[in-house]
Amino acid sequence: MHGEPAHHDLNDRGSPWPVVAAVLVGCWTVAVTVAIQSGGWVTDQVLLGFGRDRVGWLWPVLGLAAVVLVGTPALLLAVVPRSTTVRATGRVWFVGAVALAVLTALRVVPPVHHEAYLAALAAIATLTALVVRRSARRQAYPGAAAAVSGAAPTENSDTARIEADDAAPTEAGDAARTGAEPAGRAHRPGAVPLLAVAAGLAMLLPWAWLGALGGLLETMLALLASAALGLLAATLLDATFWSRFAVGRPPRPGRLVLVGGLVAGVALLLLAAGTGQSGAQLPALWTLPPVGFALAALWAAAWRPTVDPADAARAGRTATGWLVGLTALGPLAFTDPEEISLLLIGTRDVPFWVAAATGAGLAVAVLVAIGYAVLLARPSARTPNRRLAAVTAMVLLVAFGVVDLGPGQPGLYGERLLVVLRAQADLTGLPTGAAGRAGRDARATEVYRRLVATAEQSQADLLRELNRLRLDPVSYYLVNAVEVDGGPAVRAWLARRPEVDRVLISQRLRPLPAPAGQSRGTAPKPTGPEWNISQIGADKVWSQLGVTGSGIVVGSSDSGVDGTHPALRAQFRGGDDSWYDPWDGTRSPTDQGGHGTHTVGSAVGRDGIGVAPDAQWVGCVNLDRNLGSPGHYLDCLQFMLAPFPTGGDPFTDGRPERAPQVLTNSWGCPSIEGCDRRVLRPATAALDAAGIFVVAAAGNTGPWCASIDDPPAPFPDVLTVGAVDSQGRVAEFSSRGPVPGVGKPDVLAPGVAVVSAMPGGTYAALDGTSMATPQVAGVVALMWSANPALVGDLTRTRQILRDTATAATPTYRSRNPSDDCGTPSNVTGAGQVDAYAAVSAAAGVRPGTR
Repeated sequence: MHGEPAHHDLNDRGSPWPVVAAVLVGCWTVAVTVAIQSGGWVTDQVLLGFGRDRVGWLWPVLGLAAVVLVGTPALLLAVVPRSTTVRATGRVWFVGAVALAVLTALRVVPPVHHEAYLAALAAIATLTALVVRRSARRQAYPGAAAAVSGAAPTENSDTARIEADDAAPTEAGDAARTGAEPAGRAHRPGAVPLLAVAAGLAMLLPWAWLGALGGLLETMLALLASAALGLLAATLLDATFWSRFAVGRPPRPGRLVLVGGLVAGVALLLLAAGTGQSGAQLPALWTLPPVGFALAALWAAAWRPTVDPADAARAGRTATGWLVGLTALGPLAFTDPEEISLLLIGTRDVPFWVAAATGAGLAVAVLVAIGYAVLLARPSARTPNRRLAAVTAMVLLVAFGVVDLGPGQPGLYGERLLVVLRAQADLTGLPTGAAGRAGRDARATEVYRRLVATAEQSQADLLRELNRLRLDPVSYYLVNAVEVDGGPAVRAWLARRPEVDRVLISQRLRPLPAPAGQSRGTAPKPTGPEWNISQIGADKVWSQLGVTGSGIVVGSSDSGVDGTHPALRAQFRGGDDSWYDPWDGTRSPTDQGGHGTHTVGSAVGRDGIGVAPDAQWVGCVNLDRNLGSPGHYLDCLQFMLAPFPTGGDPFTDGRPERAPQVLTNSWGCPSIEGCDRRVLRPATAALDAAGIFVVAAAGNTGPWCASIDDPPAPFPDVLTVGAVDSQGRVAEFSSRGPVPGVGKPDVLAPGVAVVSAMPGGTYAALDGTSMATPQVAGVVALMWSANPALVGDLTRTRQILRDTATAATPTYRSRNPSDDCGTPSNVTGAGQVDAYAAVSAAAGVRPGTR
């Protein structure tokens, strides 16, 4: 490469094919990268939607695919053409593809351990930058200083390098290379890094407005990770790279911005694809590439004839690091990747606001690129003023603070930890007492007493330590556990304590810039019993047996309940202990998501939608924006065992005699929310011991076998409900067994196009085992209303439900009867509930014969 001619351009000898090849490879790189990243995220979301475990090898395989599909043509581009500019383009894209593969492999870390992922991202990005930098020093482009200054390279000038780290230029050398005054009078491009900081802060403004930070450690690690990515970008897009696009006499900054910016944008796309957990990289794919044009303009501003090339290189690298790092910081720090979910699309939830911040960031990036190109990259442009650049950066820093503290969501919203203790209450030998409600209340009271005593005794020392460290502990007794603030260090400390069994993540949602809006239905108001009510025979129970559920209370743990709905208003039990909202602290029944209103309507709603229309209901909010956490699931289950007044202490103010008799639970706690398969087991065991009938949805992860896996559905002491359609066929989405050690599902109920209540006095037809579950809870309410002596007799009630169920038609994953998950009962359970037969059988049970 010695003695390259001054007219060196994108191609040699006028051949257009190297440029055509570069354009094709660039387009291919963009298309493949976007397809791989989007496809990988969609795959993750589909698995989540079906309740399946993450595929740990997915992202490493996709990273390898990126190296093969993107790296191979880039490598050919780096070695085949004679044009050094095209070869430099291929080299930077190839290195970007390799970096993408390395960074993508980090997504084997589960999203729930975000701090560990960010720490790994910071370390690997820094290490990759060091490797690239060391390699680049061996291949530094000779004559770069002459090229960018407009002087024709010569054999002697080939020994000069633009990178300041290699050798400090002498005064004479500076004057010879730049044609400027001696170095003592040369300008330093100090304004360029400040302009990069200003642009980066402008890129952060939408995230400060529409996003929210995680925990303190999470935020600090996001800062380190984004700084490492900035370092990697600055190393990859160094002076040697940019010099390929600035050659000629005189230099052509327009080509530097247009062509160099385009090539840099593709390289930044590759880095963006590896930035963040699955989902968090999607906004970076849109906002980072346009930054390449702004970087080109900043490098053009740094390379003024009166500037020392070594100073220009330092300024350009610093500018690149700041601008790329601040741009990457937005999606890394201000969003939780677990909340960028297809499950939340369709509402004004996190995906909506992430898309809005991405769109605003893209607009800012384009405006900055155009503005900097016009102001900095014109041949007649003057060296930018340092003082003006500093003022601009300061104004944008103040604007960032004002936006974050004003319309933004200031504060830290990291995940919490659920500390499960080894000691769990002994609930054996409970008094049998009298049959019916009195016996049930006596057992519930004794269970409550034992649970509270165990928790208070075993948690005392731990709580003193947690309060001393100001970790904001919240105690639980239904499962002997404590929820606290803290990251990996606190988690490791707690896990080593002798009284601690294990420590889980308890998810905490980040706030939205505006309420997500209340879900409403569009179905017409029912004029009589809905098809599902007639299919299970509940209307015959009302008309022929005269049983409507009076005297029984059904408890709902869900997204809430619209207490003003005409079909539900009269059945609310009322008092100061019938509603609890641990998420938002609302003091009266309300529901934004609509899911809870729909399920309660199917259990006790009037106007032909509910199975037990004269039963009462109490409610608790354990889902917020369709997401939950182990802590809040426990909050609601505790409230159902021993309701307490608004603002009361669950440990001292609980009223077990006011516990609802039947619980409907159309939710599950997957690992992405922090649950393991054991965490809620003591809770359902305690409710069972207290004589409270727990009904739970099987889940909507069929038709795969063994898909009943998220707590509490697999537990033996809950009645697990699958779904059928209007023809009595098992819904394909209905989860199936086998479940180790127990037969699941237990029974089925209608769960396809079920019409029930929605917020705002509206109605909607929804699908899911969530819709089937409250109908079974309603059947239990009818049974116990018909025979109060059966209240609390869970074993006999379950047996009646199974014995009186009617046959259902199984469905299969492969539409082949041999695919019956081991036995047809793992698909159909005992069959579809028959309300009329179950209530008739229950009415004939005599008291005192348990």
